[in-house]
Amino acid sequence: MSALIEDYALIGDLQTAALVGRNGSVDWLCLPRFDSAACFAALLGGEDHGHWRLAPVGAGECAHRSYAGDSLVLESVWETDAGTVKVTDFMPQRDRAPDLVRIVEGVSGSVEMLGVLRLRFGHGAVVPWMRRDDDHHVAVAGPDSVWLRSEPPVSTFGRDFSTRSEFTVEAGQKVAFVLTWHPSHEPRPALVDPHDARDACLADWRAWADRCPLRGPYREAVLRSLLTLKALTYEPTGGIVAAPTTSLPEEIGGVRNWDYRYCWLRDSTLTLETLLALGYEDEAGAWRDWLLRAVAGDPADLQTIYGLAGERRLPESELDWLPGYERSYPVRVGNLAAGQLQLDVYGEVIDSFHAARRGGLGGRPHAWNIQRCFLEFLRDHWREPDSGLWEVRGPRRHFTHSKVMAWVAADRAVRTLEEDPSLRGDLDGWRVLREEIHREVCERGYDAERGTFTQYYGSRELDAATLLIPRVGFLPPDDPRVVSTVDTVRRELLHHGLVRRYSVECEPVDGLPGGEGAFLACSFWLADALFLTGRTKEARELFERLLAVRNDVGLLAEEYDPEAGRQLGNFPQAFSHIGLVGTALLLTGHGTAD
Repeated sequence: MSALIEDYALIGDLQTAALVGRNGSVDWLCLPRFDSAACFAALLGGEDHGHWRLAPVGAGECAHRSYAGDSLVLESVWETDAGTVKVTDFMPQRDRAPDLVRIVEGVSGSVEMLGVLRLRFGHGAVVPWMRRDDDHHVAVAGPDSVWLRSEPPVSTFGRDFSTRSEFTVEAGQKVAFVLTWHPSHEPRPALVDPHDARDACLADWRAWADRCPLRGPYREAVLRSLLTLKALTYEPTGGIVAAPTTSLPEEIGGVRNWDYRYCWLRDSTLTLETLLALGYEDEAGAWRDWLLRAVAGDPADLQTIYGLAGERRLPESELDWLPGYERSYPVRVGNLAAGQLQLDVYGEVIDSFHAARRGGLGGRPHAWNIQRCFLEFLRDHWREPDSGLWEVRGPRRHFTHSKVMAWVAADRAVRTLEEDPSLRGDLDGWRVLREEIHREVCERGYDAERGTFTQYYGSRELDAATLLIPRVGFLPPDDPRVVSTVDTVRRELLHHGLVRRYSVECEPVDGLPGGEGAFLACSFWLADALFLTGRTKEARELFERLLAVRNDVGLLAEEYDPEAGRQLGNFPQAFSHIGLVGTALLLTGHGTAD
Protein backbone atom coordinates (compact mmCIF):
# COMPACT_ATOMS: atom_id res chain seq x y z
CA MET A 1 0.00 0.00 0.00
CA SER A 2 1.45 3.34 -1.05
CA ALA A 3 1.66 6.23 1.36
CA LEU A 4 -1.12 8.75 0.91
CA ILE A 5 -0.13 11.75 -1.19
CA GLU A 6 -0.68 14.01 1.82
CA ASP A 7 1.72 11.87 3.87
CA TYR A 8 4.59 13.59 2.10
CA ALA A 9 6.42 16.80 2.93
CA LEU A 10 8.50 18.92 0.55
CA ILE A 11 12.13 19.93 0.81
CA GLY A 12 14.10 21.64 -1.95
CA ASP A 13 16.99 23.87 -2.99
CA LEU A 14 15.30 26.15 -5.59
CA GLN A 15 16.41 23.92 -8.45
CA THR A 16 14.82 20.60 -7.54
CA ALA A 17 12.79 19.10 -4.70
CA ALA A 18 12.29 15.88 -2.76
CA LEU A 19 9.24 14.32 -1.11
CA VAL A 20 9.77 12.83 2.35
CA GLY A 21 7.17 10.47 3.81
CA ARG A 22 5.95 10.27 7.38
CA ASN A 23 7.86 6.98 7.63
CA GLY A 24 11.19 8.75 6.99
CA SER A 25 11.52 7.62 3.37
CA VAL A 26 12.54 9.96 0.56
CA ASP A 27 10.42 8.49 -2.22
CA TRP A 28 10.84 11.11 -4.95
CA LEU A 29 13.83 13.15 -6.06
CA CYS A 30 14.91 14.29 -9.52
CA LEU A 31 18.55 15.37 -9.91
CA PRO A 32 19.92 17.83 -10.76
CA ARG A 33 16.72 19.68 -11.88
CA PHE A 34 12.99 19.41 -11.33
CA ASP A 35 12.62 17.91 -14.81
CA SER A 36 15.56 15.51 -14.62
CA ALA A 37 15.10 11.76 -14.30
CA ALA A 38 14.33 10.64 -10.75
CA CYS A 39 16.91 8.76 -8.72
CA PHE A 40 14.24 7.97 -6.09
CA ALA A 41 11.00 6.93 -7.81
CA ALA A 42 9.31 4.72 -5.20
CA LEU A 43 6.45 7.23 -5.25
CA LEU A 44 5.40 5.80 -8.63
CA GLY A 45 6.31 2.20 -7.97
CA GLY A 46 7.92 0.48 -5.03
CA GLU A 47 11.11 0.43 -3.00
CA ASP A 48 12.97 -1.28 -5.84
CA HIS A 49 12.50 1.89 -7.92
CA GLY A 50 14.61 3.93 -5.52
CA HIS A 51 14.16 5.44 -2.06
CA TRP A 52 16.11 6.39 1.07
CA ARG A 53 14.57 5.51 4.41
CA LEU A 54 16.05 6.66 7.70
CA ALA A 55 14.09 5.77 10.85
CA PRO A 56 14.28 3.79 14.11
CA VAL A 57 14.55 0.03 13.66
CA GLY A 58 11.08 -1.48 13.36
CA ALA A 59 9.32 1.89 13.50
CA GLY A 60 6.47 3.00 11.28
CA GLU A 61 5.38 6.59 10.85
CA CYS A 62 6.86 9.38 12.92
CA ALA A 63 4.90 10.63 15.95
CA HIS A 64 4.83 14.18 14.64
CA ARG A 65 6.65 16.40 12.19
CA SER A 66 6.81 20.06 11.23
CA TYR A 67 8.95 22.58 9.44
CA ALA A 68 11.43 24.46 11.61
CA GLY A 69 9.61 27.78 11.77
CA ASP A 70 9.13 29.56 8.46
CA SER A 71 11.49 27.37 6.47
CA LEU A 72 11.74 24.28 4.30
CA VAL A 73 13.78 22.44 6.94
CA LEU A 74 11.71 19.40 7.95
CA GLU A 75 11.88 17.90 11.44
CA SER A 76 10.36 14.44 12.07
CA VAL A 77 10.21 12.96 15.57
CA TRP A 78 9.86 9.28 16.51
CA GLU A 79 8.97 8.22 20.04
CA THR A 80 9.99 4.63 20.82
CA ASP A 81 10.11 2.53 23.96
CA ALA A 82 13.87 3.02 24.02
CA GLY A 83 13.83 6.78 23.53
CA THR A 84 13.03 9.68 21.22
CA VAL A 85 14.89 10.66 18.06
CA LYS A 86 14.56 13.53 15.59
CA VAL A 87 15.51 13.46 11.90
CA THR A 88 16.08 16.81 10.18
CA ASP A 89 15.84 16.81 6.38
CA PHE A 90 16.71 19.67 4.05
CA MET A 91 18.41 20.63 0.81
CA PRO A 92 20.75 23.62 1.21
CA GLN A 93 20.55 26.25 -1.51
CA ARG A 94 23.29 25.04 -3.73
CA ASP A 95 26.53 26.60 -4.79
CA ARG A 96 27.05 24.12 -7.60
CA ALA A 97 26.18 20.53 -6.69
CA PRO A 98 22.81 19.57 -5.18
CA ASP A 99 22.95 18.10 -1.67
CA LEU A 100 20.37 16.23 0.39
CA VAL A 101 21.22 16.40 4.11
CA ARG A 102 19.69 14.21 6.83
CA ILE A 103 20.68 14.77 10.48
CA VAL A 104 19.72 12.22 13.14
CA GLU A 105 19.62 13.64 16.67
CA GLY A 106 19.06 11.69 19.88
CA VAL A 107 16.53 13.48 22.07
CA SER A 108 16.24 10.97 24.90
CA GLY A 109 17.23 7.41 25.69
CA SER A 110 19.14 5.25 23.24
CA VAL A 111 17.57 4.52 19.84
CA GLU A 112 18.71 2.00 17.23
CA MET A 113 18.47 3.44 13.72
CA LEU A 114 18.33 1.83 10.29
CA GLY A 115 19.13 3.53 7.01
CA VAL A 116 18.27 1.91 3.66
CA LEU A 117 19.48 3.64 0.50
CA ARG A 118 18.43 2.38 -2.94
CA LEU A 119 19.59 4.62 -5.75
CA ARG A 120 17.91 3.96 -9.09
CA PHE A 121 18.75 6.38 -11.85
CA GLY A 122 16.63 6.90 -14.95
CA HIS A 123 13.28 7.09 -13.13
CA GLY A 124 13.90 3.87 -11.24
CA ALA A 125 15.22 1.83 -14.17
CA VAL A 126 19.01 1.90 -13.74
CA VAL A 127 20.89 0.18 -10.91
CA PRO A 128 24.21 2.03 -10.40
CA TRP A 129 27.61 0.54 -9.73
CA MET A 130 28.56 1.12 -6.09
CA ARG A 131 32.11 1.57 -4.81
CA ARG A 132 33.94 3.11 -1.87
CA ASP A 133 36.19 6.15 -2.15
CA ASP A 134 37.83 7.04 1.18
CA ASP A 135 34.91 7.94 3.45
CA HIS A 136 32.31 8.00 0.64
CA HIS A 137 29.99 5.51 -0.97
CA VAL A 138 29.89 6.34 -4.67
CA ALA A 139 27.11 5.32 -7.07
CA VAL A 140 27.77 5.71 -10.81
CA ALA A 141 25.66 4.96 -13.87
CA GLY A 142 26.25 6.73 -17.17
CA PRO A 143 26.17 10.51 -16.67
CA ASP A 144 25.02 10.33 -13.03
CA SER A 145 27.12 10.07 -9.91
CA VAL A 146 26.00 10.25 -6.27
CA TRP A 147 28.35 10.47 -3.29
CA LEU A 148 27.19 9.57 0.23
CA ARG A 149 29.05 10.15 3.47
CA SER A 150 28.19 10.30 7.16
CA GLU A 151 29.58 12.40 10.01
CA PRO A 152 30.71 10.71 12.18
CA PRO A 153 31.24 7.66 9.94
CA VAL A 154 28.85 4.76 10.52
CA SER A 155 29.34 1.22 9.34
CA THR A 156 27.45 0.14 6.24
CA PHE A 157 26.77 -3.05 4.36
CA GLY A 158 25.10 -4.08 1.14
CA ARG A 159 21.92 -6.14 0.90
CA ASP A 160 19.37 -6.61 -1.90
CA PHE A 161 21.06 -4.01 -4.08
CA SER A 162 20.83 -1.41 -1.31
CA THR A 163 23.28 0.29 1.03
CA ARG A 164 22.31 -0.15 4.68
CA SER A 165 23.53 1.44 7.89
CA GLU A 166 22.73 0.41 11.45
CA PHE A 167 23.76 2.64 14.34
CA THR A 168 22.62 3.83 17.73
CA VAL A 169 22.07 7.44 18.82
CA GLU A 170 22.16 8.49 22.44
CA ALA A 171 20.53 11.60 23.88
CA GLY A 172 22.45 14.65 22.63
CA GLN A 173 24.29 12.73 19.91
CA LYS A 174 24.03 13.68 16.22
CA VAL A 175 24.79 11.67 13.09
CA ALA A 176 24.59 13.47 9.75
CA PHE A 177 24.33 12.05 6.22
CA VAL A 178 25.08 14.05 3.08
CA LEU A 179 24.08 12.80 -0.37
CA THR A 180 25.54 14.79 -3.27
CA TRP A 181 24.89 14.46 -7.01
CA HIS A 182 27.28 15.56 -9.73
CA PRO A 183 28.12 14.61 -13.33
CA SER A 184 30.06 11.35 -13.30
CA HIS A 185 32.85 12.72 -15.49
CA GLU A 186 33.71 15.48 -13.03
CA PRO A 187 35.89 15.30 -9.89
CA ARG A 188 34.36 14.79 -6.45
CA PRO A 189 32.35 17.85 -5.41
CA ALA A 190 33.36 20.03 -2.49
CA LEU A 191 32.32 18.75 0.92
CA VAL A 192 29.42 20.40 2.73
CA ASP A 193 29.39 20.77 6.51
CA PRO A 194 25.89 19.49 7.34
CA HIS A 195 25.43 21.51 10.51
CA ASP A 196 26.65 24.78 9.03
CA ALA A 197 24.46 24.08 6.01
CA ARG A 198 21.42 23.63 8.25
CA ASP A 199 22.02 26.94 10.00
CA ALA A 200 22.51 28.75 6.69
CA CYS A 201 19.44 27.11 5.18
CA LEU A 202 17.28 28.13 8.13
CA ALA A 203 18.60 31.69 8.00
CA ASP A 204 17.94 31.97 4.25
CA TRP A 205 14.34 30.76 4.47
CA ARG A 206 13.52 32.82 7.55
CA ALA A 207 14.94 36.00 6.03
CA TRP A 208 12.79 35.43 2.95
CA ALA A 209 9.67 34.71 5.01
CA ASP A 210 10.18 37.81 7.16
CA ARG A 211 9.52 39.96 4.09
CA CYS A 212 5.84 38.92 4.06
CA PRO A 213 3.83 41.89 5.36
CA LEU A 214 0.53 40.05 5.88
CA ARG A 215 -0.72 39.80 9.44
CA GLY A 216 -3.89 38.34 10.87
CA PRO A 217 -5.62 34.96 11.00
CA TYR A 218 -4.45 33.70 7.60
CA ARG A 219 -0.77 34.62 7.85
CA GLU A 220 0.41 31.07 8.62
CA ALA A 221 -1.46 29.53 5.69
CA VAL A 222 -0.40 32.29 3.29
CA LEU A 223 3.22 32.13 4.35
CA ARG A 224 3.43 28.36 3.96
CA SER A 225 1.91 28.72 0.48
CA LEU A 226 4.43 31.44 -0.39
CA LEU A 227 7.29 29.25 0.84
CA THR A 228 5.97 26.42 -1.32
CA LEU A 229 5.80 28.69 -4.38
CA LYS A 230 9.35 29.82 -3.69
CA ALA A 231 10.43 26.17 -3.38
CA LEU A 232 8.88 25.45 -6.80
CA THR A 233 10.94 28.24 -8.39
CA TYR A 234 13.86 27.28 -10.62
CA GLU A 235 16.14 30.02 -9.39
CA PRO A 236 18.59 30.18 -12.33
CA THR A 237 15.80 31.34 -14.68
CA GLY A 238 12.91 32.48 -12.46
CA GLY A 239 10.52 29.87 -13.90
CA ILE A 240 8.00 28.30 -11.49
CA VAL A 241 7.03 24.66 -12.00
CA ALA A 242 3.40 23.61 -11.58
CA ALA A 243 4.52 20.77 -9.27
CA PRO A 244 7.72 18.80 -8.61
CA THR A 245 6.10 15.47 -9.54
CA THR A 246 4.75 13.60 -12.51
CA SER A 247 1.82 11.20 -12.87
CA LEU A 248 0.26 11.41 -9.42
CA PRO A 249 -3.29 10.49 -10.43
CA GLU A 250 -6.42 12.63 -10.57
CA GLU A 251 -8.31 9.36 -10.03
CA ILE A 252 -6.81 6.40 -8.19
CA GLY A 253 -6.27 3.65 -10.73
CA GLY A 254 -7.14 5.96 -13.63
CA VAL A 255 -5.25 7.28 -16.65
CA ARG A 256 -5.34 11.03 -15.89
CA ASN A 257 -1.68 11.11 -14.93
CA TRP A 258 0.37 14.03 -16.23
CA ASP A 259 3.86 15.46 -15.93
CA TYR A 260 3.70 18.82 -14.13
CA ARG A 261 7.43 19.52 -13.77
CA TYR A 262 7.20 22.44 -16.20
CA CYS A 263 6.04 26.05 -16.25
CA TRP A 264 2.45 26.88 -17.24
CA LEU A 265 1.49 30.27 -18.66
CA ARG A 266 -1.99 29.90 -17.14
CA ASP A 267 -0.39 30.54 -13.73
CA SER A 268 1.37 33.72 -14.83
CA THR A 269 -1.05 36.55 -13.98
CA LEU A 270 -2.18 35.10 -10.66
CA THR A 271 1.43 34.39 -9.68
CA LEU A 272 2.57 37.90 -10.51
CA GLU A 273 -0.35 39.51 -8.70
CA THR A 274 0.27 37.33 -5.65
CA LEU A 275 3.99 38.12 -5.45
CA LEU A 276 3.51 41.84 -6.09
CA ALA A 277 0.67 42.17 -3.58
CA LEU A 278 2.96 40.84 -0.85
CA GLY A 279 6.06 42.80 -1.79
CA TYR A 280 8.13 40.06 -3.44
CA GLU A 281 9.23 42.24 -6.34
CA ASP A 282 12.44 40.32 -7.05
CA GLU A 283 10.58 37.03 -7.54
CA ALA A 284 7.85 38.74 -9.55
CA GLY A 285 10.45 40.37 -11.76
CA ALA A 286 12.28 37.10 -12.31
CA TRP A 287 9.01 35.36 -13.28
CA ARG A 288 8.09 38.25 -15.60
CA ASP A 289 11.50 38.06 -17.27
CA TRP A 290 11.25 34.27 -17.62
CA LEU A 291 7.86 34.76 -19.23
CA LEU A 292 9.22 37.37 -21.63
CA ARG A 293 12.04 35.09 -22.77
CA ALA A 294 9.82 32.01 -23.06
CA VAL A 295 7.11 33.59 -25.24
CA ALA A 296 9.47 35.51 -27.56
CA GLY A 297 9.07 34.45 -31.17
CA ASP A 298 6.29 33.91 -33.66
CA PRO A 299 2.90 34.55 -31.95
CA ALA A 300 1.50 31.50 -33.73
CA ASP A 301 4.00 29.36 -31.81
CA LEU A 302 2.92 30.47 -28.32
CA GLN A 303 2.66 27.42 -26.04
CA THR A 304 0.79 26.89 -22.81
CA ILE A 305 3.75 25.05 -21.24
CA TYR A 306 7.51 25.60 -21.34
CA GLY A 307 10.54 24.04 -19.73
CA LEU A 308 12.41 25.50 -16.77
CA ALA A 309 14.55 27.70 -19.01
CA GLY A 310 11.83 28.23 -21.61
CA GLU A 311 12.44 25.03 -23.55
CA ARG A 312 9.71 24.38 -26.10
CA ARG A 313 10.09 20.70 -26.91
CA LEU A 314 8.54 18.59 -24.16
CA PRO A 315 7.87 15.26 -25.92
CA GLU A 316 5.59 12.93 -24.01
CA SER A 317 6.42 9.29 -23.38
CA GLU A 318 5.36 6.49 -21.04
CA LEU A 319 7.64 4.72 -18.56
CA ASP A 320 6.41 1.15 -18.82
CA TRP A 321 8.65 -0.18 -16.03
CA LEU A 322 6.85 1.93 -13.41
CA PRO A 323 3.44 0.59 -12.29
CA GLY A 324 2.26 4.02 -11.16
CA TYR A 325 1.02 5.38 -7.87
CA GLU A 326 -1.45 2.80 -6.52
CA ARG A 327 -1.48 1.18 -9.99
CA SER A 328 -2.50 4.41 -11.70
CA TYR A 329 -0.99 3.83 -15.12
CA PRO A 330 0.51 5.08 -17.40
CA VAL A 331 3.39 7.02 -15.86
CA ARG A 332 4.20 9.87 -18.23
CA VAL A 333 7.16 12.20 -18.70
CA GLY A 334 6.88 15.20 -20.98
CA ASN A 335 3.55 16.77 -21.88
CA LEU A 336 1.75 16.81 -25.22
CA ALA A 337 -0.29 19.82 -24.14
CA ALA A 338 2.72 21.94 -25.06
CA GLY A 339 1.65 21.58 -28.69
CA GLN A 340 -2.01 22.52 -28.25
CA LEU A 341 -3.66 25.72 -29.42
CA GLN A 342 -4.97 27.47 -26.32
CA LEU A 343 -6.21 30.95 -27.05
CA ASP A 344 -6.52 31.83 -23.36
CA VAL A 345 -2.73 31.99 -22.96
CA TYR A 346 -2.57 35.13 -25.10
CA GLY A 347 -4.81 36.85 -22.60
CA GLU A 348 -2.87 35.48 -19.66
CA VAL A 349 0.46 36.68 -21.06
CA ILE A 350 -0.77 40.19 -21.90
CA ASP A 351 -2.58 40.41 -18.57
CA SER A 352 0.66 39.41 -16.83
CA PHE A 353 2.61 42.21 -18.44
CA HIS A 354 -0.19 44.62 -17.59
CA ALA A 355 -0.11 43.46 -13.95
CA ALA A 356 3.66 43.84 -13.88
CA ARG A 357 3.45 47.37 -15.24
CA ARG A 358 0.66 48.28 -12.85
CA GLY A 359 2.63 46.74 -9.96
CA GLY A 360 5.60 49.01 -10.63
CA LEU A 361 8.05 46.47 -12.02
CA GLY A 362 8.95 48.70 -14.94
CA GLY A 363 8.79 47.74 -18.56
CA ARG A 364 11.20 45.98 -20.84
CA PRO A 365 11.86 47.77 -24.16
CA HIS A 366 10.70 44.88 -26.36
CA ALA A 367 7.84 43.64 -24.14
CA TRP A 368 5.26 45.94 -25.70
CA ASN A 369 6.28 44.93 -29.23
CA ILE A 370 5.64 41.28 -28.34
CA GLN A 371 2.21 42.16 -26.94
CA ARG A 372 1.31 44.07 -30.10
CA CYS A 373 2.18 41.02 -32.17
CA PHE A 374 0.02 38.84 -29.92
CA LEU A 375 -2.93 41.21 -30.38
CA GLU A 376 -2.59 41.13 -34.14
CA PHE A 377 -2.50 37.33 -34.06
CA LEU A 378 -5.62 37.25 -31.88
CA ARG A 379 -7.41 39.67 -34.20
CA ASP A 380 -7.10 37.03 -36.94
CA HIS A 381 -7.56 33.87 -34.87
CA TRP A 382 -9.80 34.50 -31.83
CA ARG A 383 -12.83 33.00 -33.59
CA GLU A 384 -11.11 29.60 -33.96
CA PRO A 385 -11.86 26.64 -31.67
CA ASP A 386 -9.07 25.59 -29.29
CA SER A 387 -8.22 23.05 -26.60
CA GLY A 388 -9.11 25.32 -23.69
CA LEU A 389 -7.70 26.05 -20.26
CA TRP A 390 -7.90 22.42 -19.15
CA GLU A 391 -5.90 21.08 -22.11
CA VAL A 392 -8.61 18.63 -23.10
CA ARG A 393 -7.55 15.83 -25.38
CA GLY A 394 -10.89 15.69 -27.12
CA PRO A 395 -11.90 17.80 -30.15
CA ARG A 396 -11.23 21.54 -30.22
CA ARG A 397 -14.21 23.67 -29.26
CA HIS A 398 -15.18 27.30 -28.79
CA PHE A 399 -14.49 27.36 -25.07
CA THR A 400 -16.12 30.30 -23.32
CA HIS A 401 -13.16 30.89 -21.02
CA SER A 402 -10.78 31.03 -23.98
CA LYS A 403 -12.90 33.77 -25.59
CA VAL A 404 -13.12 35.65 -22.30
CA MET A 405 -9.32 35.63 -22.06
CA ALA A 406 -9.07 36.85 -25.66
CA TRP A 407 -11.24 39.76 -24.48
CA VAL A 408 -8.83 40.24 -21.57
CA ALA A 409 -5.93 40.52 -24.03
CA ALA A 410 -7.72 43.25 -26.01
CA ASP A 411 -8.91 45.01 -22.87
CA ARG A 412 -5.47 45.15 -21.23
CA ALA A 413 -3.87 46.36 -24.45
CA VAL A 414 -6.46 49.15 -24.76
CA ARG A 415 -5.96 50.15 -21.14
CA THR A 416 -2.20 50.17 -21.56
CA LEU A 417 -2.45 52.54 -24.52
CA GLU A 418 -4.92 54.75 -22.68
CA GLU A 419 -2.54 54.96 -19.72
CA ASP A 420 0.54 55.57 -21.90
CA PRO A 421 -0.32 57.25 -25.24
CA SER A 422 3.37 57.31 -26.17
CA LEU A 423 3.20 53.61 -27.00
CA ARG A 424 2.42 52.50 -30.55
CA GLY A 425 -0.75 50.52 -31.20
CA ASP A 426 -4.10 50.36 -32.95
CA LEU A 427 -6.20 51.80 -30.12
CA ASP A 428 -9.40 52.19 -32.13
CA GLY A 429 -9.05 48.80 -33.78
CA TRP A 430 -8.41 47.05 -30.46
CA ARG A 431 -11.44 48.75 -28.92
CA VAL A 432 -13.53 47.36 -31.76
CA LEU A 433 -11.97 43.91 -31.23
CA ARG A 434 -12.72 44.06 -27.52
CA GLU A 435 -16.35 44.92 -28.19
CA GLU A 436 -16.74 42.17 -30.82
CA ILE A 437 -15.43 39.48 -28.48
CA HIS A 438 -17.54 40.70 -25.58
CA ARG A 439 -20.70 40.71 -27.65
CA GLU A 440 -20.12 37.23 -29.05
CA VAL A 441 -19.35 35.69 -25.66
CA CYS A 442 -22.50 37.17 -24.15
CA GLU A 443 -24.58 35.92 -27.07
CA ARG A 444 -23.06 32.47 -27.65
CA GLY A 445 -21.44 31.57 -24.35
CA TYR A 446 -24.42 32.37 -22.13
CA ASP A 447 -27.42 30.05 -21.78
CA ALA A 448 -30.32 32.39 -20.98
CA GLU A 449 -32.66 29.46 -20.33
CA ARG A 450 -30.45 28.07 -17.58
CA GLY A 451 -29.06 31.45 -16.54
CA THR A 452 -25.39 30.54 -16.79
CA PHE A 453 -22.27 30.86 -18.90
CA THR A 454 -21.47 27.44 -20.34
CA GLN A 455 -18.29 25.51 -20.98
CA TYR A 456 -18.32 26.15 -24.71
CA TYR A 457 -20.65 27.60 -27.31
CA GLY A 458 -23.82 25.56 -27.73
CA SER A 459 -23.12 23.35 -24.72
CA ARG A 460 -25.23 22.85 -21.64
CA GLU A 461 -22.19 21.74 -19.65
CA LEU A 462 -20.62 23.96 -17.02
CA ASP A 463 -17.02 24.96 -16.42
CA ALA A 464 -15.64 26.33 -13.16
CA ALA A 465 -13.40 28.66 -15.20
CA THR A 466 -16.47 30.86 -15.77
CA LEU A 467 -16.15 31.80 -12.09
CA LEU A 468 -13.24 34.01 -13.20
CA ILE A 469 -15.50 36.28 -15.28
CA PRO A 470 -15.88 38.90 -12.53
CA ARG A 471 -12.29 38.49 -11.38
CA VAL A 472 -10.88 39.46 -14.78
CA GLY A 473 -13.39 42.29 -15.23
CA PHE A 474 -15.35 40.86 -18.15
CA LEU A 475 -18.59 41.64 -16.28
CA PRO A 476 -19.10 43.33 -12.90
CA PRO A 477 -19.78 41.08 -9.91
CA ASP A 478 -23.32 42.40 -9.49
CA ASP A 479 -24.33 41.58 -13.08
CA PRO A 480 -27.28 39.15 -12.88
CA ARG A 481 -25.55 36.82 -15.35
CA VAL A 482 -22.53 36.60 -13.05
CA VAL A 483 -24.59 35.96 -9.93
CA SER A 484 -26.64 33.32 -11.71
CA THR A 485 -23.52 31.61 -13.09
CA VAL A 486 -21.98 31.44 -9.62
CA ASP A 487 -25.17 29.91 -8.25
CA THR A 488 -25.42 27.37 -11.08
CA VAL A 489 -21.79 26.29 -10.78
CA ARG A 490 -22.21 25.93 -7.04
CA ARG A 491 -25.36 23.87 -7.51
CA GLU A 492 -24.09 21.56 -10.25
CA LEU A 493 -20.29 21.33 -9.90
CA LEU A 494 -20.07 21.32 -6.11
CA HIS A 495 -19.09 17.86 -4.88
CA HIS A 496 -19.29 17.35 -1.11
CA GLY A 497 -18.56 21.02 -0.57
CA LEU A 498 -15.73 21.43 -3.13
CA VAL A 499 -15.76 22.28 -6.84
CA ARG A 500 -15.06 20.09 -9.84
CA ARG A 501 -13.56 21.68 -12.95
CA TYR A 502 -16.34 20.40 -15.16
CA SER A 503 -18.60 17.41 -15.45
CA VAL A 504 -16.94 14.21 -16.65
CA GLU A 505 -20.03 12.00 -16.40
CA CYS A 506 -22.29 13.29 -19.17
CA GLU A 507 -20.10 14.32 -22.07
CA PRO A 508 -16.43 13.30 -22.45
CA VAL A 509 -15.21 16.77 -23.38
CA ASP A 510 -11.65 15.86 -22.40
CA GLY A 511 -11.60 12.66 -24.45
CA LEU A 512 -10.56 10.54 -21.46
CA PRO A 513 -12.24 7.73 -19.51
CA GLY A 514 -12.91 7.90 -15.80
CA GLY A 515 -13.34 10.80 -13.42
CA GLU A 516 -11.36 13.02 -11.11
CA GLY A 517 -11.56 14.73 -7.73
CA ALA A 518 -12.60 18.24 -6.81
CA PHE A 519 -10.18 20.77 -8.25
CA LEU A 520 -8.78 22.88 -5.42
CA ALA A 521 -7.95 26.01 -7.44
CA CYS A 522 -11.55 26.07 -8.72
CA SER A 523 -12.80 25.80 -5.14
CA PHE A 524 -10.77 28.90 -4.26
CA TRP A 525 -12.27 30.60 -7.33
CA LEU A 526 -15.74 29.89 -6.00
CA ALA A 527 -14.79 31.46 -2.68
CA ASP A 528 -13.55 34.51 -4.61
CA ALA A 529 -16.75 34.70 -6.65
CA LEU A 530 -18.91 34.42 -3.54
CA PHE A 531 -16.96 37.23 -1.91
CA LEU A 532 -17.17 39.46 -4.98
CA THR A 533 -20.92 38.89 -5.27
CA GLY A 534 -21.45 39.99 -1.68
CA ARG A 535 -21.69 36.63 0.08
CA THR A 536 -18.76 37.14 2.41
CA LYS A 537 -19.87 34.68 5.10
CA GLU A 538 -20.22 31.85 2.60
CA ALA A 539 -16.87 32.73 1.05
CA ARG A 540 -15.16 32.53 4.44
CA GLU A 541 -16.84 29.22 5.24
CA LEU A 542 -15.61 27.69 1.99
CA PHE A 543 -12.12 29.09 2.52
CA GLU A 544 -11.97 27.59 6.02
CA ARG A 545 -13.03 24.21 4.57
CA LEU A 546 -10.23 24.46 2.02
CA LEU A 547 -7.69 25.28 4.71
CA ALA A 548 -8.75 22.10 6.50
CA VAL A 549 -7.87 20.07 3.39
CA ARG A 550 -4.16 20.94 3.74
CA ASN A 551 -1.93 18.22 5.13
CA ASP A 552 -0.21 18.45 8.51
CA VAL A 553 2.60 20.63 7.10
CA GLY A 554 0.31 22.94 5.13
CA LEU A 555 0.60 21.48 1.61
CA LEU A 556 -2.03 21.00 -1.10
CA ALA A 557 -2.13 18.74 -4.13
CA GLU A 558 -4.03 19.57 -7.30
CA GLU A 559 -7.28 17.87 -6.32
CA TYR A 560 -9.14 16.35 -3.38
CA ASP A 561 -11.47 13.38 -3.07
CA PRO A 562 -14.08 14.50 -0.48
CA GLU A 563 -15.60 11.03 -0.21
CA ALA A 564 -12.32 9.23 0.49
CA GLY A 565 -10.92 12.24 2.38
CA ARG A 566 -7.59 12.26 0.53
CA GLN A 567 -5.59 14.44 -1.82
CA LEU A 568 -5.16 13.61 -5.51
CA GLY A 569 -2.95 14.77 -8.36
CA ASN A 570 0.55 16.18 -8.50
CA PHE A 571 1.89 17.47 -5.21
CA PRO A 572 2.38 20.09 -3.98
CA GLN A 573 0.55 22.08 -6.64
CA ALA A 574 1.46 25.71 -7.34
CA PHE A 575 -2.01 26.48 -8.76
CA SER A 576 -3.68 25.40 -5.50
CA HIS A 577 -1.35 27.47 -3.35
CA ILE A 578 -1.71 30.51 -5.62
CA GLY A 579 -5.47 30.15 -5.20
CA LEU A 580 -5.14 29.98 -1.42
CA VAL A 581 -3.09 33.16 -1.25
CA GLY A 582 -5.37 35.00 -3.68
CA THR A 583 -8.51 34.18 -1.69
CA ALA A 584 -6.84 35.11 1.60
CA LEU A 585 -5.86 38.48 0.15
CA LEU A 586 -9.43 39.11 -1.03
CA LEU A 587 -10.92 38.18 2.34
CA THR A 588 -8.48 40.43 4.20
CA GLY A 589 -8.91 43.39 1.88
CA HIS A 590 -5.53 43.10 0.16
CA GLY A 591 -6.78 41.81 -3.20
CA THR A 592 -9.14 43.21 -5.79
CA ALA A 593 -10.79 42.08 -8.99
CA ASP A 594 -9.45 43.67 -12.15
